[in-house]
Amino acid sequence: MTDTIRSTFHGFEQIPLREYAERAYLDYSMYVVLDRALPFIGDGLKPVQRRIIYSMSEQGLSAASKPKKSARTVGDVIGKYHPHGDSACYEAMVLMAQPFSYRYPLIEGQGNFGSPDDPKSFAAMRYTEAKLTPIAEVLLGELGQGTVDWTPNFDGTLEEPTWMPARLPHLLLNGTTGIAVGMATDVPPHNLNEIVSAVIRLIDDPEATVADLCEHVRGPDYPTTAEIITPASDFRAMYETGHGSVRARATYARENSNIVINALPYQVSPSKVIEQIAAQMRAKKLPWLEDIRDESDHANPVRVVLIPRSNRVDAEQLMGHLFATTDLEKSYRVNMNIIGLDGRPQVKNLKMFLTEWLTFRYDTVTRRLKHRLEKVDRRLHLLEGLLIAYLNLDEVIRIIRSEEEPKPALIARFQLSEDQADYILDTKLRQLARLEEMKIRGEQDELAAERDKLAGILDSKAKLKKLIKDELTADAKKFGDARRSPLVQRGAAQALDETELVASEPMTVVLSEKGWIRAAKGHDVDGSTLSYRDGDNLLAAVRSRSTQQVAFLDSEGRSYSTAVHTLPSARGNGEPLTGRFSPAPGASFQALTSGDNDSRLVLASSHGYGFVTRFENLTGRQKAGKAMLNLTTGAKVLQPASVASVDTDRIVAVTSAGHLLAFPISELPELDKGKGNKIIDIPKAKLGTERVVAIAAVSPGGTLQVRSGARTMSLSFKELDAYLGARATRGGLLPRGWQKVDGLAVE
Repeated sequence: MTDTIRSTFHGFEQIPLREYAERAYLDYSMYVVLDRALPFIGDGLKPVQRRIIYSMSEQGLSAASKPKKSARTVGDVIGKYHPHGDSACYEAMVLMAQPFSYRYPLIEGQGNFGSPDDPKSFAAMRYTEAKLTPIAEVLLGELGQGTVDWTPNFDGTLEEPTWMPARLPHLLLNGTTGIAVGMATDVPPHNLNEIVSAVIRLIDDPEATVADLCEHVRGPDYPTTAEIITPASDFRAMYETGHGSVRARATYARENSNIVINALPYQVSPSKVIEQIAAQMRAKKLPWLEDIRDESDHANPVRVVLIPRSNRVDAEQLMGHLFATTDLEKSYRVNMNIIGLDGRPQVKNLKMFLTEWLTFRYDTVTRRLKHRLEKVDRRLHLLEGLLIAYLNLDEVIRIIRSEEEPKPALIARFQLSEDQADYILDTKLRQLARLEEMKIRGEQDELAAERDKLAGILDSKAKLKKLIKDELTADAKKFGDARRSPLVQRGAAQALDETELVASEPMTVVLSEKGWIRAAKGHDVDGSTLSYRDGDNLLAAVRSRSTQQVAFLDSEGRSYSTAVHTLPSARGNGEPLTGRFSPAPGASFQALTSGDNDSRLVLASSHGYGFVTRFENLTGRQKAGKAMLNLTTGAKVLQPASVASVDTDRIVAVTSAGHLLAFPISELPELDKGKGNKIIDIPKAKLGTERVVAIAAVSPGGTLQVRSGARTMSLSFKELDAYLGARATRGGLLPRGWQKVDGLAVE
């Protein structure tokens, strides 16, 4: 088969597939880098942008002309210079016409060219019209003056400029973004006046540092009026390395009790911001807000109204949270990766950029002056011959009438050049008759003076610098404007803690025997009156607040926690805790407690061991919980006792045999986790039959409720003296009839 192929095809080349693939991909990547994604430092344009601008100028779509259909421009571009998709070409054209995308738009569009809310909502190109803006003259003004190289178009039938003879560093004015193969570029837009000022500084002082240039270029200047909050030191580092980031933040004002957002960061959609805020409101993470409205219109392109629930809402704190959690504050990457004059991409700092652009500008102006000087010299040469013809008009007419070849005769008779002879022969007799010697000599004098001026500028670096500075100053005066994006020193925005975003309300958390959890509003809820699933009953209930955490202890002594406001309502049966946590197989939830992080509580087991700990030690985000209470074999977790003061409170423990002991809580150790010390003594012989039923912490002035069946006995703090004893003792026996205790409570 191989021999057949070789005998059929001649002159083919065999190369390894790896080498072919490598070469093909390298060619593709270089094409993407140089001819699609990265801009040229001279005019700051990508090829498609350059071709659109040039094509529009060829169509006569200047700022003073009438606009033409965008479809006509796109067709001209892709048909003559850019053989790619029409939609991509039109999108590039639209981008240069959007005042919210370009700091200094190059195209003036008529019709729907998109909106800040949806930049890609522009109408089809058959509906819109466009022409160039006045500032496009900065790119095109010197095009026909010998300033650029020309290259054949894709089919070799036309020529197109390799670059535009930009009079200003356009790349820094409008910025650009692009993703190539293995590299990308992100150049932010800047203010024209600041850039021109920095360029003039560099002309006057070529040794100026980046820090010196930063005195003029204070930072990027986006098309929106949102604040730029990046510190000046970060800007200096960014301009010194060519890498960095810029952070912009929306601006707002107070109108009565409402908050009105009147400017958004660059390329941020109002509808997206509204959706982000509304999502937080739906998730009940913004209780401070009652409503949000979009009142944007033509007069107010950005007007988003936030309506707080009350006048007491701290606007700065609320907006700080929104800055941190929505696109109201946005960061932009800066990567000044540009194709330099050597045709290679490179990340350039500010001085490198401006220095190289000045080299481009010096070369462009020099070429322009030389081109003009050549035209002046040629015109003077032709005028010299024309003057000879005028002074010898009769003889010239005779030679033309009588000679078969008048051109050689004219050259021989008057020592003319071929160009002069051709010019004389091409001049109409009627025009020659009207020529006046004074006019010819006057034009010669003007051109001679211009020639001397041009030669003087070309021979003097100082004069060339002055000319470039004067042109830069004139363009800045004509097209420059005030900075739009104010530079403001702001601290970093901080998102509010979840508990700060929840209204503080009293809640009662109810846990069932089978581990179902729910929360009811208020502290007057009796958990025993709630409905439960078949075969399920109340295990325990605890008073809490919607801003607090609730912690659960399982039969293994592990603790779990969750936010109270996330629990389901008590109107239903709630949800199983196993949906939130992952206890060990066979483990069940036996107790719960709630409080602030610094609040103290006593953890204890049914075998009479316990310790004091901070509520914070029970909390954590581990789904599998955290080891908290070490249990002896057969011991169960008791409902924790909340402590008001470790200095004055008494801990009370009661056993199933009716023994009750009270002693100061200060006698118990404070631990982060562990088994603790013995609280009340249960003889070893009775450990199988007697256990601790409950514990409670009683404050001075408080009353202990001892529940036995349907009856309740109240013991005041003073009456507990009868049961005071040392820690780990047996305690006192309750009166006959009260020795079968179901539980303890404190009021």
